Amino acid sequence: MARTGALDRILQILDGLQEAARPMTAYEVARAVGAPLSTVYTIINDMVDKHLLTRTLDGSVWLGPRLYGYGLSYASSLDYLTVANEEMNRLAVEVGETVQVCGRDEGMMVVLLMCEGSGHFRVTSRVGSRVPINWTASGRLLVAHLPDQERAAFFARYAKPSPTGRAEIRPEVLAHNAREAFMQGLSVQIGESDASVACLAAPVVDPAGACAFTISVVLPEAKALQHTERYSQAARAAAARIEQRLGWRGQPSLAAQGA
Repeated sequence: MARTGALDRILQILDGLQEAARPMTAYEVARAVGAPLSTVYTIINDMVDKHLLTRTLDGSVWLGPRLYGYGLSYASSLDYLTVANEEMNRLAVEVGETVQVCGRDEGMMVVLLMCEGSGHFRVTSRVGSRVPINWTASGRLLVAHLPDQERAAFFARYAKPSPTGRAEIRPEVLAHNAREAFMQGLSVQIGESDASVACLAAPVVDPAGACAFTISVVLPEAKALQHTERYSQAARAAAARIEQRLGWRGQPSLAAQGA
């Protein structure tokens, strides 16, 4: 059996804490990553000493301040996040609903930015939230540019049943639906991950024709059904503005070529 290296264990611990979205005890971390408790104790203590983790009053551990500094440096290097943030806020004011900018981390969709709408409706997913790629409108778009076989294989590996039981899990169907949504410049999800919650997402396409990230409107299911065209047009327009401001608009893409 292959041994797991120290760096892999560190990443497993960080990923486990991020997925749990709360402080965890060493015992909980060990169970989450499937590692011996003694090994996890040693690595956690070292990570705390180096400020990669911080220890709470009850002895649990959480992400440390050193990671925040790394994150700020990384975010500052991504010009597209600045543009996306401005257009996200503009769209949220325009539609009065929550707007998110989402990216991909392996088989998970990750909320990169979020702006809450002016209404009473609130979503449970926050910045940093990760959900299986097949549960969301954004998730499907994020892999829609992949070649057909690669896209189907991706969904076969990562698709998971959702809490509502309404998320599609068949790889071939997901692969087809993802490509169709990408070609239309819009993906719609209603009640697949959360009951009575809808999401309309538009892809932001880079010069290579890949979906770099998405911008989406998250709102109550009833509103989405009543005003689908309004929210769809607003999301598409926001994605187009981002592409134009980044200098990506007008470049050849899969969607533009009808590939």
